[in-house]
Amino acid sequence: MEAGGDDAGRAAAARVARLAARDPLMRLLGIEGAAGGPGRAVVSLTVGDHHLNFNGTCHGGVTFALADAAFGLASNSHGVIAAAIDAHITYQVAVKPGDTLTATAVEASRTRKLGVYRIDVTRGDGALVSTFTGTVYVTDRPNEPQAEVRRPASPSPPRRRRS
Repeated sequence: MEAGGDDAGRAAAARVARLAARDPLMRLLGIEGAAGGPGRAVVSLTVGDHHLNFNGTCHGGVTFALADAAFGLASNSHGVIAAAIDAHITYQVAVKPGDTLTATAVEASRTRKLGVYRIDVTRGDGALVSTFTGTVYVTDRPNEPQAEVRRPASPSPPRRRRS
């Protein structure tokens, strides 16, 4: 997914990539390919044997985690902490080992304090695997460390000598 041609789009795309790189659960599960822009993100995962449930299909928690990763990246793409307060998922078709899943998150609405997102998870053959909706509470705190602003030292006023 391209970030768009504007500076805000490029900044959001870069932020999505940096946030994904800081997420240890994404690395643990093998979630990769973080791309995005303002209010959107795309991530993918190839299902391995370690992602399976006792029925031999992809565990629902893995699908949820993939969708949740896209949700978190999209909702935090604006540069401030957005914390999930609600999430819901439906599962439409089974996923087998070797299938590649892609989660695409889009911002449905965002106000000063709330954001709503829809995330579709698809299989490599295009089949819709699950649909996830999530709501975040939007804070005013930055979600990345801010670079220190260094101000030039102002000269000290001359000291007066006391006699």
